[in-house]
Order: sequence, then structure tokens, then C-alpha cells
Amino acid sequence: MESSNFIQDFIVEDLGNGRYGKVHTRFPPEPNGYLHIGHAKSICINFGTAIKFKGLCNLRFDDTNPAKEEVEYVDSIKEDVKWLGFDWEEREYYASDYYELCYEFAEQLISAGKAYICHLKGDEVGEYRGTLTSAGNNSPWRERPIEENLEIFRKMRAGEVEEGEAFLRAKIDMASPNMNMRDPAIYRIKKETHHRTGNKWIIYPMYDYAHPIGDWIEGITHSICTLEFEDHRPLYEWVLNEIKTLIDSGSYIPSQKMPAALPRQIEFARLNLTYTVMSKRLLRELVENNHVLGWDDPRIPTISGLRRRGYTPSSLREFAERIGVAKADSVVDIQFLYFCIREELNKSVQRAMVVLDPLKIVITNWEEGKEDILEVENNPENLEHGNRKVVFGREIYIERDDFMENPPKKYFRLSPGSEVRLKGAYYITCKEVIKKDGEIVELHCVYDPESRGGETPDARKVRGTLHWINCKTAADIEVRLFENLFTLENPTAIPEGKNFMDYVDKDSLVVKQAKAEPMLADVKPYDRFQFLRHGYFCVDSKDSLPQKPVFNRIVGLKDTWAKLNSK
Repeated sequence: MESSNFIQDFIVEDLGNGRYGKVHTRFPPEPNGYLHIGHAKSICINFGTAIKFKGLCNLRFDDTNPAKEEVEYVDSIKEDVKWLGFDWEEREYYASDYYELCYEFAEQLISAGKAYICHLKGDEVGEYRGTLTSAGNNSPWRERPIEENLEIFRKMRAGEVEEGEAFLRAKIDMASPNMNMRDPAIYRIKKETHHRTGNKWIIYPMYDYAHPIGDWIEGITHSICTLEFEDHRPLYEWVLNEIKTLIDSGSYIPSQKMPAALPRQIEFARLNLTYTVMSKRLLRELVENNHVLGWDDPRIPTISGLRRRGYTPSSLREFAERIGVAKADSVVDIQFLYFCIREELNKSVQRAMVVLDPLKIVITNWEEGKEDILEVENNPENLEHGNRKVVFGREIYIERDDFMENPPKKYFRLSPGSEVRLKGAYYITCKEVIKKDGEIVELHCVYDPESRGGETPDARKVRGTLHWINCKTAADIEVRLFENLFTLENPTAIPEGKNFMDYVDKDSLVVKQAKAEPMLADVKPYDRFQFLRHGYFCVDSKDSLPQKPVFNRIVGLKDTWAKLNSK
């Protein structure tokens, strides 16, 4: 049975009762930062809902604050949406496309006595607004004559009023229990250059005013947004209903024909993840204070960071689908995100042997100059991937922590006198430990010629299997080991007197100069592999050079989430 959710149930109801004839959604990002995984969930919901109901989904940039918006952010948002696998076709819009109509509507609201110019300053606005338990007070300019309001509003547009000296407010109800309905601002002066309109406009509509108008102009049927906009819904509906009433009364004919049906706003719970922050403001602080490598740092939850780390579009879509659509805020364990990418890559990517902390082994009974070509499987979870050839020789590298000079009981790796299996190769036994200044620099071992391929005629049991790299053919690669950026599960719930940046883990990035199979020197950005015993890795798209690749660890092999949820 095909899954559904409460948003889709509302839509089925609206289509059934004839409220709408088709489904038309939109994804409305503000171009003031890079999108994160919470936006990815919204993208999947908006575009996915349109696809399910054979409707349309627009991409609309709500560019109503020129002080914080840049073309860089617009470009990154478009790239992210396309990368996730969605297409808005020719339906790319901007709130700034509708500035003239927004202004026209504002003048009509003023003329109808539904809006007025106010001169209260910032602190004064707060004082007059009241509290959650007490009503607000009317502005001293609330009953200003309509003609005077129109005159000042036009002067504001002409640049004849200074920034902060006046703003346009909707006239609703200063005693409303909903603070958003206490005569909210709908226009303010901002003498900033806009990334699309330049200096044409001096006044800009507020988001809560421009957003419903943009939805209506575009014929949006279902305005799907996150839960923090639930208290804004009455204002959303007030703006639309007041303007539509003016049009329907015949007292005003807009310069552009408007759709007959008004859009419906539906809210869903935003995504929260453990061990990270999901706020553009906080992410910007991390970037600007150089706690991370930039907006595409693989440790932060931006879509560009996740892409650079090695996540696939399908894994993020699967994550969004599995966590579902809820009405109440909750926190998702980041291990579930790891589970989704791990589950996909386990069956799809090639294995490779990489030694992060090399310790040299000389096999003393191996003939000088002799090489053996062996075969190992590319992916034991998917035999269709076939096998690859690896070269074995007299000198190899193993992981330094795969040897212990004085091991405890039940230690199954290499130690003096013990025998281990080398992956796809031979059994070796450690005979001598070579040290320099007290540090182990080399091991001398012997191999069993009868154990080629990792087995022996007598089928004796060897419990330890180590991966290895041939010294002669080894490729030099850089490996970046990423962990959670924060040490605190909820970095926004911090003790008084602390800052969320106090909990940035300084060891969340560890860089290793590693030895690898030679095939890993000839790779392309975003190529993915499983490094045996180390996890899943992706070629970095930014810092890799030909024959000098950099690999980012996407996720380790340990599947904590699956184990917790199987109990």
C-alpha cells in the first residue's frame, strides 16, 4: 500500500471537494545563505507532493531583504535543487518580480483604511506591541488620515524619507492573542542595492506580506511550510482575504488578473538533527569565525557540504522519505542519516585497501624482486562487481595498530610469533621487531607459500585478517576523517554563560597521509569506495589534484542506528 501523510490527506480532500482542480506547490528559499538538510526535506516534500499528484512545483526566491541576499546564494540553491533530482522547468520566480503589484496592493490597503504609516522606533514598537499576557497599545499614528498615509508612503518609495523614520503597518488588532496580528509591519525602508533590481526600489515588502501574494500570483494551491509559520498563518490569510475582498467588491481592478482560488497554507515539523545546528545564522557564525572550511565543509549539514562529503541525492531523498512528515517538532538521531547512506553504499561501491598509519613489513623468505598477482573481490555484497588484481611483493605496509608487541589475551592481530592472514594473499608470522630510538619502524615476517589466496591445505584456523598495501606500487593519498562537529548532542541547548561554539570538537577533522592501492591515484571527484575496516570515502571535489587525490570519509562502518533499532 502506498504511504501517505497528513499533507497529502489535506490535498486529497481539497481535490475531492473541488477547492482546487490541480496541485501546484512551490519551494520558496530566501537567498541569504546556503541550503541545509532541513531544506532538502522541504524540497523533497514540495516537489515530491507535486509529482505524486501530477501537478507542478515552482522555485521562487523570496528576495525581500537586499541587505543579506547575494547571487552566490541563488546559484548555490539552484545547484542544490537540481542535484537532489528535481526540476522546476521554466518556473523560476522571484518575489522581486512582484514588487510593483505588492506596492499596488499596499496602496489599496491604505485607501481601504487597512494599513497606515507608523513612526515608532525599534524599542518603541516592542513596548506598544504588548506581551503574550497583555494587549498592545495602538500606535499614535494608527488613525492618521488615509490621504496623509498615501502621501508619506509615496514619499517613502521616492526616497524622500530616511531609513528607520517610517514603515507601513497592517491595521488589524492590537489586542489579538496572536502577536503576529498586532498591526504587523508590511513595508519598510531599506536603502540597499538589491541583487536583481539594483537601486530601483527604496522600500521593500516584509516576507509575511510578499509571500502570500507571490503564492497567489503564481496560482499555488498548497503553500507547504515549516511549523514556525503556523502562528503566521492568520496573517497569511488576512493579506489574501483583504486584497481579494477589495477586488471582488469591484472597487479596485488590479493591473494583473489574479487566480480565482486562494492558496492554502499547511505546516509540517522542521527537521532537527543531533550533534549539529540547523540554523542559517548559526552556520554563518561557524563559517565567518573559521570554525569550518566554508559553507561546503563536510562536517556541517549544508547540502553542498553533504555533497562534498560524498552523500548521494538518492540517500538524502530516502532519508527524507523514511523520517516522514510530522505535525510536531522532534529530533532525529544523526545515526539514522548515516544509516541511509551506509545502506546504499554497502551494495554499490567498490572495496579498496588503504593503510592510514603505515608500518612496514619485510617478508624475509620472499624472493627479492618477485611479484605475485592476486585477485580480490570488488564487493562481497554484490558479486556482479567482479574481482580486481593486486600485486603482492616482499615489502608491504599494514596498519600500525594491527601490530602489538605485548598483546593481551584474545588479541587476533599480528604480534611476535603470531600468525595472521593477509587479505586475499598469504599467512605471515612475525619473527623480529625492528626499532629505532625505541619506536617500532619495521617488522620482519615469514610467509607460508602454501597459503596463497588466504587458505592452506591443512585448513588451519587463523582468526586475524589484515588489509595491506604493496610498498612498491603504493599510491600516496590524503585521507580526511570527519566526525560530528559538536561534542554536545543538542548544541543549541547550552548552559547559561556558554556559547554553542564552545562545543565545537577540535578533533572533528583528522588528516592522514595514507598508502593505498594504485587504482586510487587515478580517480575523479565524487568517486566513492569502501576502505576496508575504515568506512566509506569519497574523492573531494575541491582539493583533489590529478594523481594527488584527497578522500573524505562519508561514514564509518559501524551501524549504531540499525543495532539500536533491532533490539
